[in-house]
Amino acid sequence: MLVDGASSIAKKFWISALVIWLTIVAFWSSAPELVINLISWYSWNTDLAVSNIIGSNISNLLLILWITAILYPIKLPQTTIKREIPFLIFSAIVLILILLDWVISRADAGILSVLFWIFLYYTFSIAKSSKDSETEKIELMSNIKATLFVLLWLCWLVWWGKLIVDSAVWIAQAQWLPEAFIWVTIVAIWTSLPELAVSVIAAFKKNTDIAIWAVVWSNIFNTLWILWATGLMTPLPSYTWIHFDLWINLIASIYLFLFAFSFKKHHIDKKEGIIFITLYVFYIIFLVSKI
Repeated sequence: MLVDGASSIAKKFWISALVIWLTIVAFWSSAPELVINLISWYSWNTDLAVSNIIGSNISNLLLILWITAILYPIKLPQTTIKREIPFLIFSAIVLILILLDWVISRADAGILSVLFWIFLYYTFSIAKSSKDSETEKIELMSNIKATLFVLLWLCWLVWWGKLIVDSAVWIAQAQWLPEAFIWVTIVAIWTSLPELAVSVIAAFKKNTDIAIWAVVWSNIFNTLWILWATGLMTPLPSYTWIHFDLWINLIASIYLFLFAFSFKKHHIDKKEGIIFITLYVFYIIFLVSKI
């Protein structure tokens, strides 16, 4: 509903199909994390905002890509290897440096904001120079229908996000589990469902360059946009094993870059997928050991 409605609105303002994909779809796949972080802030659970983002990024890289690679080898476009993945690695490094003091301050959020707008400028420059940005056909609908689609989806998302937050807190309290553990595992996987949906559908259609876009762009948006938007409202404290999670996020991002040149060049297939899921299993085992 959101993609169809927003795409129709954007198209009527002469925004290219590539921009629609690289921004609206990226915003869409990161929207659950944003809503959950805003609800956490409203519920005075801001210490869970960082765990939500880091856990979601790790799930996207290690779990979603593994599932997709099992279905069909993932093709890595040249531009993604040369530009987006290095930027993903860079954003992971920036997050490590920002969280050396265990908190994302408003000043740190400002740094993320600058990087986010630089990345968006880069996105629009790609679309402007693209020769085939208008090849994708977008169904136009009435303004009322398009707006209704967007508003209904946003209302559903807020209700769903509130349900997830309340359920996560209840599970943690009922089972005597650290709330951060629930957020970097169960909640992170739930907020990764949009990326999973896009990636699986792309794999079945054998259009897996879209799958890698969904994961890479979503992780960049999670790090730069959502932590910026939430961090500007209030400082975001981290949790006990945050630095371990940050390094897992960075290692997974580097692996993604290295896998572009190993085994079957410019592809991620079952071999790389096994490495991803193995790392994810060890990550979960570590988290369980921290309980």
